[in-house]
Amino acid sequence: MHRLDRQDVLELLATFRERTAQDLDERIDSMELAWLLNQVEQRHGAELDLGDDELSRMTTVPAAVEVLRGALERSARG
Repeated sequence: MHRLDRQDVLELLATFRERTAQDLDERIDSMELAWLLNQVEQRHGAELDLGDDELSRMTTVPAAVEVLRGALERSARG
């Protein structure tokens, strides 16, 4: 399985509101976060089980990468 990285997150976020990855900043708002989670679940065929603390940490691209990697690894282990 491909390990999710910063570029992956930026590319997924860019599809929201039809932007390019270069147009994005590091901050993630609540609408972008909902979009990102849906896209990651669809792309990776995984159901992400994120707690409130994890969701609240996902306000920047680097934090989202960290949280999503952990969630995808947990999902893959079952």
